[in-house]
Amino acid sequence: MRHALTAVLERNTTFSADFATEPYEAGWAAEARWFVRTLALEGDAPALCLTAQISPDGLHWCDDDEGTEQIATEPGLVSLRVREFGHWLRLRATLTGGDPQAKVLIYLALKS
Repeated sequence: MRHALTAVLERNTTFSADFATEPYEAGWAAEARWFVRTLALEGDAPALCLTAQISPDGLHWCDDDEGTEQIATEPGLVSLRVREFGHWLRLRATLTGGDPQAKVLIYLALKS
């Protein structure tokens, strides 16, 4: 029987600058999927660029080598798949545009 877990890492959080989620240890999982629900995206031509990052120790990070990236330009749901990662995961987000703000919910779904 496979094991599954969904972690809510951000809930109705508003960001006005670049950010990264807290590291999440997921060495037991064979696959992971980020879900980012953008509730509001405000500013002058705002965009939220999302990149999955991986780490062997939860301290030193690199972008996922599969180039997993999504860009949100309006409210809605986007997803990023991550496979064959090391032990730790996090999501890096970059806000662009004039005076951008993004209100988001971020979930990490894991399966063995």
